Amino acid sequence: MNRIALAHSAPKRGEGPTPSAAAGAAAQGKPGPWPRVVEGLCPTPQLPPQAPPLYHAVPGRWHPGLGHDVRHTELFASADEASGVALALALAQNMASRHAAAQGDDHRPWLWVQDKTAIRLSGRPYRPGLPEGLRHRLIHVAADKPADALFALEEGLRCRDLAFVIGEMAGNPAALDFTASRRLSLAAQRHDVPLWLVRLSARHDLGSARMRWDVAPAPSAPRRWNPDAPGDPRWQADLFRAHVFQPGQWILGDDSERAELAVFTPDHGGMVSDAGDRSLASVQPAA
Repeated sequence: MNRIALAHSAPKRGEGPTPSAAAGAAAQGKPGPWPRVVEGLCPTPQLPPQAPPLYHAVPGRWHPGLGHDVRHTELFASADEASGVALALALAQNMASRHAAAQGDDHRPWLWVQDKTAIRLSGRPYRPGLPEGLRHRLIHVAADKPADALFALEEGLRCRDLAFVIGEMAGNPAALDFTASRRLSLAAQRHDVPLWLVRLSARHDLGSARMRWDVAPAPSAPRRWNPDAPGDPRWQADLFRAHVFQPGQWILGDDSERAELAVFTPDHGGMVSDAGDRSLASVQPAA
């Protein structure tokens, strides 16, 4: 119980101001009279719990579920393994699951573009190995030259009937300069089609992507009932450039319990505990 609370009963005759007196004070520009207070009449009001902070209220720290309004992302990875495109698919699937929770399932197709060198280094997509919800919706384009791959990417981004676009390009081709990168960013932003461009064995060059990652494979946690069985995929992700978030490093992976992307260790900048929807301790691997 509050020691001091506002009384909601009407004042008695001679106690407190009358309505006409209050109206007169307001008309003269004077502050209105304070209500009468008594002790111990009203319980402490119970305020509803606050909603978790929105994306723009998070103080500069990224976590899965944020950054969905970023339409152009680049992921730099080695051509010797598939961590780059695997994380791109995980980010795209995470975005699609949150979109489905808010607006219903998205049955639109999605586009995967590879240039000739990327196909030689990493191979073509293996449809049965894709996430089940994406297998039947794949449109694959094999481009002969980097310029052809950029043309296919830009045309795909102009098509709003595509859910998202993934591109794979090897090295630092001359066709992928800052102007070409800027064209991709503008097309993705204007037509609201997300792009994840995987750069295989490429150095960091000039680009207009809103988020840029370095990606490498990370050890999987052992299975609970069979430590010798293959674990869920995990990636060491280094966000080295972003227009909205601070740089940081994470171990990202599939959360099999919730079927979505999760953070398994905090970033080196010290992720705040309220940045996500649950404590990081609940997803720490068992020692």
